[in-house]
Amino acid sequence: MSLTVETLLESPKLHEAIRDQSAALLAVHDESPRLAAVFGTQQRWLLGHLAMAHYFNEVTSGASEPAIFLARYFEQVRQFEISSVNTADAFVKEMLVYGIAVQVHAGDRRNRPVAPSPLTIAGVHRWTWIHLRSLDAIDGGNRLATFEADETLLPRLHPAITRRFMVAPAIRTPPQTWSLFTWLNNGGIVMDWLLAGIELADPSAERVRTQVRSVPQMAEIFRLSRTHLNRKLREAEALGSIGWEGARGRSVMWVSRQFREEYAASQAAKLAIIDEACAETGLR
Repeated sequence: MSLTVETLLESPKLHEAIRDQSAALLAVHDESPRLAAVFGTQQRWLLGHLAMAHYFNEVTSGASEPAIFLARYFEQVRQFEISSVNTADAFVKEMLVYGIAVQVHAGDRRNRPVAPSPLTIAGVHRWTWIHLRSLDAIDGGNRLATFEADETLLPRLHPAITRRFMVAPAIRTPPQTWSLFTWLNNGGIVMDWLLAGIELADPSAERVRTQVRSVPQMAEIFRLSRTHLNRKLREAEALGSIGWEGARGRSVMWVSRQFREEYAASQAAKLAIIDEACAETGLR
Protein backbone atom coordinates (compact mmCIF):
# COMPACT_ATOMS: atom_id res chain seq x y z
CA MET A 1 0.00 0.00 0.00
CA SER A 2 1.32 3.44 -0.94
CA LEU A 3 2.17 6.08 1.62
CA THR A 4 -0.53 8.73 1.97
CA VAL A 5 -0.02 12.43 2.53
CA GLU A 6 -1.47 12.02 6.03
CA THR A 7 0.93 9.17 6.87
CA LEU A 8 3.89 11.17 5.60
CA LEU A 9 2.93 14.28 7.57
CA GLU A 10 2.59 12.21 10.74
CA SER A 11 6.04 10.67 10.32
CA PRO A 12 8.69 12.03 12.72
CA LYS A 13 11.24 11.41 9.96
CA LEU A 14 9.60 13.64 7.35
CA HIS A 15 11.22 16.97 8.25
CA GLU A 16 14.77 15.59 8.27
CA ALA A 17 14.12 13.68 5.03
CA ILE A 18 12.87 16.72 3.14
CA ARG A 19 15.65 18.91 4.52
CA ASP A 20 18.19 16.39 3.17
CA GLN A 21 16.20 16.30 -0.08
CA SER A 22 16.39 20.08 -0.39
CA ALA A 23 20.15 19.98 0.14
CA ALA A 24 20.50 17.31 -2.58
CA LEU A 25 18.43 19.36 -5.05
CA LEU A 26 20.59 22.40 -4.28
CA ALA A 27 23.67 20.35 -5.13
CA VAL A 28 22.12 19.59 -8.53
CA HIS A 29 21.58 23.32 -9.04
CA ASP A 30 25.19 24.12 -8.12
CA GLU A 31 26.56 21.48 -10.50
CA SER A 32 24.21 22.17 -13.44
CA PRO A 33 22.54 25.57 -12.99
CA ARG A 34 21.41 25.70 -16.62
CA LEU A 35 19.66 22.34 -16.34
CA ALA A 36 18.18 23.22 -12.94
CA ALA A 37 16.74 26.40 -14.46
CA VAL A 38 14.56 24.23 -16.70
CA PHE A 39 12.54 23.50 -13.57
CA GLY A 40 12.99 26.97 -12.09
CA THR A 41 9.32 28.00 -12.07
CA GLN A 42 6.12 26.05 -11.57
CA GLN A 43 5.20 26.40 -15.24
CA ARG A 44 8.62 25.29 -16.53
CA TRP A 45 8.65 22.43 -14.01
CA LEU A 46 5.37 21.11 -15.45
CA LEU A 47 6.47 21.68 -19.06
CA GLY A 48 9.75 19.87 -18.41
CA HIS A 49 8.20 16.86 -16.70
CA LEU A 50 5.56 16.52 -19.43
CA ALA A 51 8.23 16.59 -22.14
CA MET A 52 10.30 13.93 -20.37
CA ALA A 53 7.23 11.73 -19.90
CA HIS A 54 6.60 11.90 -23.67
CA TYR A 55 10.17 10.86 -24.32
CA PHE A 56 10.12 7.97 -21.83
CA ASN A 57 6.83 6.69 -23.24
CA GLU A 58 8.57 6.46 -26.60
CA VAL A 59 11.43 4.55 -24.96
CA THR A 60 9.09 1.98 -23.42
CA SER A 61 7.20 1.60 -26.71
CA GLY A 62 10.39 0.25 -28.24
CA ALA A 63 10.91 3.15 -30.68
CA SER A 64 14.22 2.85 -32.51
CA GLU A 65 14.86 6.57 -32.07
CA PRO A 66 12.75 7.83 -29.12
CA ALA A 67 11.70 11.45 -29.43
CA ILE A 68 9.27 14.10 -28.24
CA PHE A 69 6.86 14.84 -31.07
CA LEU A 70 5.93 18.46 -30.60
CA ALA A 71 2.42 18.36 -32.08
CA ARG A 72 1.47 15.72 -29.50
CA TYR A 73 3.34 17.52 -26.75
CA PHE A 74 1.65 20.86 -27.43
CA GLU A 75 -1.74 19.16 -27.48
CA GLN A 76 -1.16 17.88 -23.95
CA VAL A 77 0.19 21.26 -22.83
CA ARG A 78 -3.19 22.64 -23.95
CA GLN A 79 -5.15 19.77 -22.42
CA PHE A 80 -3.56 20.21 -18.98
CA GLU A 81 -3.69 24.02 -19.23
CA ILE A 82 -0.01 24.43 -18.38
CA SER A 83 0.66 27.32 -20.74
CA SER A 84 -0.12 28.66 -24.19
CA VAL A 85 1.33 26.77 -27.14
CA ASN A 86 3.50 29.80 -27.92
CA THR A 87 5.00 29.67 -24.43
CA ALA A 88 5.62 25.92 -24.72
CA ASP A 89 7.20 26.41 -28.16
CA ALA A 90 9.51 29.11 -26.77
CA PHE A 91 10.42 26.76 -23.91
CA VAL A 92 11.41 23.99 -26.35
CA LYS A 93 13.43 26.41 -28.48
CA GLU A 94 15.30 27.59 -25.40
CA MET A 95 16.06 23.97 -24.47
CA LEU A 96 17.52 23.44 -27.96
CA VAL A 97 19.67 26.58 -27.76
CA TYR A 98 21.26 25.46 -24.49
CA GLY A 99 21.72 21.83 -25.48
CA ILE A 100 19.24 20.52 -22.94
CA ALA A 101 17.32 19.07 -25.89
CA VAL A 102 18.57 18.12 -29.34
CA GLN A 103 16.88 17.92 -32.72
CA VAL A 104 16.11 14.38 -33.88
CA HIS A 105 16.41 13.58 -37.59
CA ALA A 106 13.38 11.32 -37.79
CA GLY A 107 11.41 10.58 -40.95
CA ASP A 108 8.45 12.82 -40.09
CA ARG A 109 9.98 16.29 -39.89
CA ARG A 110 6.57 17.96 -39.78
CA ASN A 111 6.31 16.95 -36.12
CA ARG A 112 9.71 18.57 -35.40
CA PRO A 113 10.87 15.76 -33.10
CA VAL A 114 13.36 16.58 -30.34
CA ALA A 115 14.95 14.49 -27.60
CA PRO A 116 16.54 15.26 -24.23
CA SER A 117 20.33 15.31 -24.13
CA PRO A 118 22.16 12.59 -22.16
CA LEU A 119 22.87 15.20 -19.45
CA THR A 120 19.15 15.92 -19.16
CA ILE A 121 18.25 12.24 -18.87
CA ALA A 122 20.92 11.87 -16.18
CA GLY A 123 19.43 14.88 -14.38
CA VAL A 124 15.95 13.33 -14.34
CA HIS A 125 17.48 10.07 -13.10
CA ARG A 126 19.11 11.96 -10.25
CA TRP A 127 15.90 13.85 -9.42
CA THR A 128 14.09 10.51 -9.17
CA TRP A 129 16.94 9.00 -7.12
CA ILE A 130 16.76 11.87 -4.62
CA HIS A 131 13.03 11.45 -4.04
CA LEU A 132 13.20 7.67 -3.76
CA ARG A 133 15.90 8.12 -1.13
CA SER A 134 13.55 10.42 0.80
CA LEU A 135 10.78 7.81 0.75
CA ASP A 136 13.16 5.07 1.91
CA ALA A 137 14.43 7.31 4.72
CA ILE A 138 10.88 7.79 5.96
CA ASP A 139 9.64 4.19 5.92
CA GLY A 140 12.81 2.09 5.65
CA GLY A 141 11.85 0.86 2.18
CA ASN A 142 14.03 -0.61 -0.54
CA ARG A 143 12.92 1.49 -3.53
CA LEU A 144 16.31 2.99 -4.27
CA ALA A 145 18.19 -0.31 -4.42
CA THR A 146 15.51 -1.74 -6.72
CA PHE A 147 15.64 1.37 -8.92
CA GLU A 148 19.42 1.26 -9.23
CA ALA A 149 19.37 -2.44 -10.13
CA ASP A 150 16.98 -2.06 -13.09
CA GLU A 151 17.65 0.56 -15.77
CA THR A 152 14.21 -0.03 -17.33
CA LEU A 153 12.47 1.43 -14.27
CA LEU A 154 13.07 5.13 -14.97
CA PRO A 155 11.26 5.13 -18.37
CA ARG A 156 8.31 3.36 -16.74
CA LEU A 157 8.27 5.24 -13.43
CA HIS A 158 8.66 8.83 -14.61
CA PRO A 159 5.54 8.93 -16.88
CA ALA A 160 3.50 7.36 -14.06
CA ILE A 161 4.65 10.16 -11.75
CA THR A 162 4.04 12.89 -14.33
CA ARG A 163 0.56 11.65 -15.19
CA ARG A 164 -0.39 12.16 -11.54
CA PHE A 165 1.36 15.53 -11.28
CA MET A 166 -0.72 16.89 -14.13
CA VAL A 167 -4.04 16.33 -12.32
CA ALA A 168 -3.08 16.70 -8.64
CA PRO A 169 -4.56 19.84 -7.04
CA ALA A 170 -1.76 19.92 -4.44
CA ILE A 171 0.79 20.14 -7.27
CA ARG A 172 -1.14 22.37 -9.65
CA THR A 173 -2.49 24.75 -6.96
CA PRO A 174 0.16 25.00 -4.22
CA PRO A 175 -0.42 26.74 -0.84
CA GLN A 176 -0.39 30.52 -0.64
CA THR A 177 3.19 31.20 0.45
CA TRP A 178 4.57 28.43 -1.73
CA SER A 179 2.82 29.87 -4.78
CA LEU A 180 4.51 33.24 -4.19
CA PHE A 181 7.85 31.65 -5.00
CA THR A 182 6.93 28.99 -7.55
CA TRP A 183 6.31 31.63 -10.24
CA LEU A 184 9.63 33.35 -9.50
CA ASN A 185 12.62 32.35 -11.64
CA ASN A 186 14.51 29.75 -9.60
CA GLY A 187 11.74 30.08 -7.01
CA GLY A 188 11.71 26.37 -6.20
CA ILE A 189 15.46 26.43 -5.59
CA VAL A 190 15.09 29.53 -3.39
CA MET A 191 12.62 27.64 -1.21
CA ASP A 192 14.87 24.58 -1.07
CA TRP A 193 17.74 26.86 -0.06
CA LEU A 194 15.70 28.49 2.71
CA LEU A 195 14.59 25.17 4.14
CA ALA A 196 17.89 23.30 3.71
CA GLY A 197 19.67 26.04 5.63
CA ILE A 198 17.61 25.95 8.80
CA GLU A 199 18.59 23.95 11.84
CA LEU A 200 16.47 20.96 12.74
CA ALA A 201 13.97 22.29 15.25
CA ASP A 202 10.80 21.34 17.03
CA PRO A 203 8.19 21.34 14.23
CA SER A 204 5.89 23.31 16.53
CA ALA A 205 8.39 26.21 16.95
CA GLU A 206 6.73 29.40 15.73
CA ARG A 207 9.91 30.79 14.16
CA VAL A 208 13.17 29.21 12.97
CA ARG A 209 16.26 31.13 11.84
CA THR A 210 17.51 30.70 8.26
CA GLN A 211 20.92 31.25 6.69
CA VAL A 212 19.68 34.43 4.95
CA ARG A 213 21.32 37.63 6.16
CA SER A 214 21.23 39.75 3.01
CA VAL A 215 18.62 40.02 0.28
CA PRO A 216 21.18 41.41 -2.21
CA GLN A 217 23.39 38.36 -1.59
CA MET A 218 20.41 36.05 -2.01
CA ALA A 219 19.49 37.74 -5.29
CA GLU A 220 23.08 37.40 -6.53
CA ILE A 221 23.33 33.69 -5.67
CA PHE A 222 20.22 32.83 -7.67
CA ARG A 223 20.64 35.48 -10.39
CA LEU A 224 17.35 37.11 -9.50
CA SER A 225 16.15 40.65 -9.90
CA ARG A 226 16.64 42.26 -6.49
CA THR A 227 13.47 44.29 -6.97
CA HIS A 228 11.41 41.23 -7.89
CA LEU A 229 12.81 39.16 -5.01
CA ASN A 230 12.18 41.98 -2.55
CA ARG A 231 8.58 42.21 -3.71
CA LYS A 232 8.03 38.48 -3.19
CA LEU A 233 9.66 38.57 0.24
CA ARG A 234 7.48 41.52 1.24
CA GLU A 235 4.38 39.57 0.18
CA ALA A 236 5.54 36.57 2.21
CA GLU A 237 6.26 38.86 5.17
CA ALA A 238 2.76 40.34 4.94
CA LEU A 239 1.39 36.79 5.25
CA GLY A 240 3.50 36.23 8.37
CA SER A 241 5.52 33.51 6.64
CA ILE A 242 8.92 35.16 7.01
CA GLY A 243 10.43 38.02 8.98
CA TRP A 244 13.67 39.59 10.12
CA GLU A 245 15.36 39.61 13.51
CA GLY A 246 16.68 43.12 12.95
CA ALA A 247 16.87 45.53 10.02
CA ARG A 248 14.65 44.34 7.19
CA GLY A 249 16.62 42.62 4.46
CA ARG A 250 19.94 43.09 6.28
CA SER A 251 19.65 40.81 9.29
CA VAL A 252 18.86 37.16 9.92
CA MET A 253 15.63 36.00 8.25
CA TRP A 254 13.30 33.63 10.07
CA VAL A 255 10.62 31.38 8.61
CA SER A 256 7.35 30.71 10.37
CA ARG A 257 5.81 27.42 11.42
CA GLN A 258 3.07 28.03 8.83
CA PHE A 259 5.65 28.36 6.05
CA ARG A 260 7.43 25.17 7.13
CA GLU A 261 4.12 23.32 7.36
CA GLU A 262 3.13 24.47 3.85
CA TYR A 263 6.50 23.32 2.52
CA ALA A 264 6.17 19.96 4.29
CA ALA A 265 2.63 19.50 2.98
CA SER A 266 3.71 20.23 -0.60
CA GLN A 267 6.65 17.83 -0.33
CA ALA A 268 4.42 15.16 1.24
CA ALA A 269 1.95 15.51 -1.63
CA LYS A 270 4.77 15.10 -4.16
CA LEU A 271 6.29 12.12 -2.32
CA ALA A 272 2.89 10.42 -1.98
CA ILE A 273 2.39 10.71 -5.75
CA ILE A 274 5.86 9.30 -6.41
CA ASP A 275 5.21 6.41 -4.04
CA GLU A 276 1.88 5.64 -5.71
CA ALA A 277 3.70 5.53 -9.05
CA CYS A 278 6.29 3.23 -7.47
CA ALA A 279 3.52 0.84 -6.49
CA GLU A 280 2.12 0.92 -10.05
CA THR A 281 5.50 0.07 -11.58
CA GLY A 282 6.43 -2.63 -9.06
CA LEU A 283 9.08 -0.57 -7.30
CA ARG A 284 7.83 -1.13 -3.74
